[in-house]
Amino acid sequence: MIPARVIEAKRDGERLDPSLLTAFLEAYLRGEVPDYQMAAFLMAAYLRGLDDDETAVFVACMVGSGDTLDLSHLPGPRVDKHSTGGVGDKVSLALAPLAASIGLYVPMISGRALGHTGGTLDKLEAIPGFRTDLSLARFKKVLEEVGCAMIGQTTEIAPLDRRLYALRDVTGTVSSIPLIAASIMSKKLAEGLDGLLLDVKVGSGAFMTSEEDAAALAEKMVGIGAAHGLQTVALLTAMDRPLGRAVGVGLETAEAIRCLRNEGPGDLRELVVTEAAEMVRLGDRGVTVEQARERAEAALASGGALDRLRKLVEAQGGDAGVVDAPDRLRSAAEQRAVRAPRAGLVVEVEPRVLGEGVIALGGGRLIMHQPVDPGVGFELDVTPGDTVEAGQQMGTVHARDTAGADLGTEVLLRAVRLGDEGDPVVCRSLVSDRVERPFP
Repeated sequence: MIPARVIEAKRDGERLDPSLLTAFLEAYLRGEVPDYQMAAFLMAAYLRGLDDDETAVFVACMVGSGDTLDLSHLPGPRVDKHSTGGVGDKVSLALAPLAASIGLYVPMISGRALGHTGGTLDKLEAIPGFRTDLSLARFKKVLEEVGCAMIGQTTEIAPLDRRLYALRDVTGTVSSIPLIAASIMSKKLAEGLDGLLLDVKVGSGAFMTSEEDAAALAEKMVGIGAAHGLQTVALLTAMDRPLGRAVGVGLETAEAIRCLRNEGPGDLRELVVTEAAEMVRLGDRGVTVEQARERAEAALASGGALDRLRKLVEAQGGDAGVVDAPDRLRSAAEQRAVRAPRAGLVVEVEPRVLGEGVIALGGGRLIMHQPVDPGVGFELDVTPGDTVEAGQQMGTVHARDTAGADLGTEVLLRAVRLGDEGDPVVCRSLVSDRVERPFP
């Protein structure tokens, strides 16, 4: 196998023989193919695509590059959730402890920020002391004790995907349907699950900006799950505006905590409850949608989900005090109110502008392994459909310094587009579709 010939073949649109592609990927894992050649291959695959057989090779190589969890000893259903990523998407932070509090076991292996979207691991690590680098033995122990555990890709689980994930983030090759599908499903197939829920974001703040592309990605991942005997459901959810009101690592973590305290924004709470109900039904097909929602609502109202989060933070080395005082995570040195330049109707809040703005403020990555500032970001006071008066506060910029506050102000004013009464408002349905295949 000559790496350059493999790259050239994919560049020219050829279908790669499974054995050749397997050899190429395994050589990269061993360090025999350098990052610059893999980056070239990923770009060729991004532009030329991967067919189902090539995607299956990626999945098999990623799963086979590490260990597979055996969680059959757990006394309840093992169900996980994964999001394709969006601006302000902090659902997993609230959903995992909520699902655990209603009897599920949630072994969640998550990722870091990709492109303009935030990553679950970065948000968890905004909690002082929280460790996402647990060994698999410790991960299983936390899962047994708490009902959920949240870690990143390790050298033990899908290490090939871990390396490719970081490389895709900084080489403009994130938004490829087969690469996204293989990355997500390889981690999930290694978790020893009974069921999997996929949250496929669609809109300008997601990697899939059209309903057609999002549906194609959902179908591909559900198909991979079915091919491996894993019951999988995908929801297509809105990302034409930020989810919730907070955008930025620490700010989103605080908002997720407030959601479990029944203080979060309505759209975030509704999506968390909807996805918890789907997870309950994946664990017990005899439960109706209404019964599943009632369980989730009851866990939120009783404080059981919040208590489960507190236990999770403690078990993974974090400061559980933030669960009772989430505003401690609003830690930026500069906080500046941004006001409406005129009266009008909020017709759009552009999520990608805000996501890229967080990166510019230091809350995302421009190069591999770059640390992120958990304090910077935006808090919004308006959402599409709101009317504002001239001078009314539309949001707050959280920045390191005055220059960052100036930049953030420009970003927020560009993201919030004002129109006039009667203008069309950009606002998709929170959940627009559901994808599932019949399962024996």
